[in-house]
Amino acid sequence: MAGVLDALWEDRDVRFDITPQQMKTRPGEVLIDCLDSIEDTKGNNGDRGRLLVTNLRIIWHSIALPRVNLSVGYNSVINITTRTANSKLRGQTEALYILTKSNNTRFEFIFTNVVPGSPRLFTSVIAVHRAYETSKMYRDLKLRGALIQNKQLRLLPREQVYDKINGVWNLSSDQGNLGTFFITNVRIVWHANMNESFNVSIPYLQIRSIRIRDSKFGLALVIESSQQTGGYVLGFKIDPMDKLQDAVKEINSLHKVYSANPIFGVEYEMEEKPQPLEELTVEQPPDDVEIEPDEQTDAFTHQDREPVFSEELGLAVEKLKDGFTLQGLWEVMG
Repeated sequence: MAGVLDALWEDRDVRFDITPQQMKTRPGEVLIDCLDSIEDTKGNNGDRGRLLVTNLRIIWHSIALPRVNLSVGYNSVINITTRTANSKLRGQTEALYILTKSNNTRFEFIFTNVVPGSPRLFTSVIAVHRAYETSKMYRDLKLRGALIQNKQLRLLPREQVYDKINGVWNLSSDQGNLGTFFITNVRIVWHANMNESFNVSIPYLQIRSIRIRDSKFGLALVIESSQQTGGYVLGFKIDPMDKLQDAVKEINSLHKVYSANPIFGVEYEMEEKPQPLEELTVEQPPDDVEIEPDEQTDAFTHQDREPVFSEELGLAVEKLKDGFTLQGLWEVMG
């Protein structure tokens, strides 16, 4: 069971020059936006690159030399701001500053959009990072949270309750606390019946092991959380024995399904999605226009005519051939 969390580094680490395999999206990771013509102004100034925005991290790589790259997990981000930077490709321009901390080392990244006038670099990264920050319940163990409303679990988006077990004792104190267990496709939640704010939410992502072990209260369901969350060992008493075994079997089954395709909870869709290739290559219907073969009808035949000032348009245009007017051309184009 430890494999799911232990293998997940994409949202936690800052890594440089990663392999092509590490650049690929892992199960549950989704590519949200792809921006071309982005410069890594601090690390590779003057080098045009591509920025990939996923639900776990941003990846930048050089266009000319893709092995020159970096991966920045959102969990390592301390701050994102926009400031002025000096780019070899753009000069002085507004850039995206990202301050991170990984393995007790701070890194600062500056990304500049080489194409002027496009705010997507800022809107995509900032909005997806905000979506990551506001969806931690999917990924972090939470104690005493606002989990229950009217004795029902407050569901997260895409969360489904698979089982609700009454009469479950939490064995964290000497006498135990009687409560209710919720098993969903994302996490396990327990709350005390007498005090709903006394609760715990354990995402499958943070579970290291689930087993039946002996305790001073008899056989109990024991859940061990990851070291990342503090290595909690949580015990729950479920009677009778067959009900306990069914609960463990169900949790292990849902954990296995989750591990194959994790739900990280970062939901964000671009307003302007690139069209699929099939939509870009649709067959155009023929125009209902008859074309005269006479050369005299071609007002656009190139003859290097001198420019003249058009009072109608307020700018200089190429002098039209005799017999043609701007109004007539507009009518043809319409």
